[in-house]
Amino acid sequence: MNNEHHEHSHGHHHHEAPSSGPVLTIRAHSGLSGDIFLAGLLCMTGMDESELNRKLAAVMPELEGSVHLIRREVHHIGGMHAQVDLPHQHEHRTLADVLAIIAAGGMSEEGKALASRAFTILAEAEGAVHGKTPAEVHFHEVGALDSILDICMSCELFCLLAPSRFVVSPLPMADGFVRCAHGVIPVPAPAVLELMDNVPVRPFPGQGETVTPTAMALLKALGAEFGPWPAMRVEKKALVYGTRVFDDAPNGALFACGRTESDPNAAF
Repeated sequence: MNNEHHEHSHGHHHHEAPSSGPVLTIRAHSGLSGDIFLAGLLCMTGMDESELNRKLAAVMPELEGSVHLIRREVHHIGGMHAQVDLPHQHEHRTLADVLAIIAAGGMSEEGKALASRAFTILAEAEGAVHGKTPAEVHFHEVGALDSILDICMSCELFCLLAPSRFVVSPLPMADGFVRCAHGVIPVPAPAVLELMDNVPVRPFPGQGETVTPTAMALLKALGAEFGPWPAMRVEKKALVYGTRVFDDAPNGALFACGRTESDPNAAF
């Protein structure tokens, strides 16, 4: 049932995509997380800090001033990183709590719909893992302010970019474990595993969590298709780093945005 719902959501959104928008691709070299999504979409939209703060405050007033897009070097290679400074909260929020926060905020209607969809997909996955209904799920890490920030802002920025296609590389998966509210668990985390149906993956030589539940929920909610580089003329690109650093590889994802030859706005 859940998988059918996800596939329906995926297809439904894809048909609604604007036909003349740019093409967006994420090439996930060694991982994908909420903060990588946030940094990459900030780079693609070119949003300045004052506009970013206005949009953050629209989601929740306490988010204003919490995000700074900074340059960071990992293994001597420069990239961009979303530095997030938030008060740590131990609140356990339900799906209804999170949906109420989204509904009460000042995001665009389309941004609200996508963010609500992403959290619902996450609650369905967590519910399937723990044998609960989505309404009964208490988000631990996911209910915290940073996940509300990552999901809501990523959805709002995605709407602003309005891509006609969203193409993602096969996702890198590693063995190992991650510490969470439920203790030490193997990776991929159970919620990621629940959302992996029909998602192309490839081996990653590092150890530990490469793709987070937040990232998986965003990929599903935003109607990602998986495959090689799309044909386009690149207009914007950015190498983006997450918080985690792997010993043998930059935790990077490459974001690129451009136009196809059939696009009347393309500069071919």
